[in-house]
Amino acid sequence: MERPQCRTLRALVDLISPEFGARDGCLRILDDHEWLFRISYGSKRNHQAYKGGYYDHVCECMNYAVGLYPLDASFGRPMAHTLSDALLVLFLHDIEKPWRFEVKDGIVDDREEMRSEAAKRAKREEMVKRYEIYLTDEQRNGLEFVEGEGIEYDPTKRKMGPLAAFCHKCDIQSARVWHGYPLERDDPFCGIRHSARDIPV
Repeated sequence: MERPQCRTLRALVDLISPEFGARDGCLRILDDHEWLFRISYGSKRNHQAYKGGYYDHVCECMNYAVGLYPLDASFGRPMAHTLSDALLVLFLHDIEKPWRFEVKDGIVDDREEMRSEAAKRAKREEMVKRYEIYLTDEQRNGLEFVEGEGIEYDPTKRKMGPLAAFCHKCDIQSARVWHGYPLERDDPFCGIRHSARDIPV
């Protein structure tokens, strides 16, 4: 079986529709912050918890979406969202993390001002607004529930929309199945082709 194409984060963002400022806003985010993305941790402990892990995780989620979308569509069920919608949500879903974590005495932890869920949400919203990305209601739902319904679960109401569910599949694959270091060489999903862990902070 042919291995999937490995795309960098910038190449993946190029696949996002320019509608509502989405592609241009995401490219400007990369122009301003790509170096920071390449040295940031993916999490404190549970997935891609190494320098450069944030970049790897987002690349992996987005590359997986590129491979998964045509498979889902091949079953003949209507697709309620586009691949571009999913790539936009996955690009933004952890956008606060490069500003969220700090390393003290070798331990990765949240910065004091970024410990609450409200603070993390506010940072995501700030980035979307600052870079003039205008989200649809479905994309907003995708961002809100990409990590599941959690405490918002209601047995009488479906909170997570189809786009959020699709993005959740991609996020969970990276965070809970491929959660460790990328392959040493030719990882088909991760976008880093250098040793980000050796870059001084």
